[in-house]
Amino acid sequence: MSAPTDGGVAATTIGVLDLQGDVREHVAALRDVGVESRPVKRPEDLDGLAGLILPGGESTTLSMLLSSTGLFDALTERLNDGFPVLGTCAGLVLLAREVLDGRPDQRSFGAVDVVVRRNGFGRQVASFETELEFGEGPRLPAVFIRAPFVVSVGATVDVLAKVRHRGPGLEAPAGESPALLRQGNVLASCFHPELTSDRRVHRLFAEMCSAA
Repeated sequence: MSAPTDGGVAATTIGVLDLQGDVREHVAALRDVGVESRPVKRPEDLDGLAGLILPGGESTTLSMLLSSTGLFDALTERLNDGFPVLGTCAGLVLLAREVLDGRPDQRSFGAVDVVVRRNGFGRQVASFETELEFGEGPRLPAVFIRAPFVVSVGATVDVLAKVRHRGPGLEAPAGESPALLRQGNVLASCFHPELTSDRRVHRLFAEMCSAA
């Protein structure tokens, strides 16, 4: 699948889960691509939205907060109906079919047919920045912070970008692994696209929301 064009997107409103994590950065990124946003803290906040971003943060904490607020069940129902969702870093963990090294009571939506390992690239000290091949455009800058490692992907998952990793010093083996994925109405990344000035990931998601 190719990277999105530089054109604008149709007017719409996208929610950003505002329970924990880097919310303001996603709001700024959406503003840069001409999309309105609003915070989502309760199930009723999902009404009228064209899509939702699950930001980076601490996946076990987010899982518990999603359950305690009632958002987990409300969002599960919408995901099953084709509601577009973008998950970044911890958001990918929440969307995965299977999570390795997670807490036994940690819940995930199972919306993307991938197996991920929490903190698979190492702890905070192993954070790094790199550039990824993305479509036919320039390389995509990407920031990896306590990033999940994609162990395997299902046949229905499109891998839009891969990351090359060093191996020694990281829990991830040397080689390449998926970094940006799409399955139907769900877009997910191991990295933090909101922490760079390149807005192609957010533009792609906004286009997905407009199309839905």
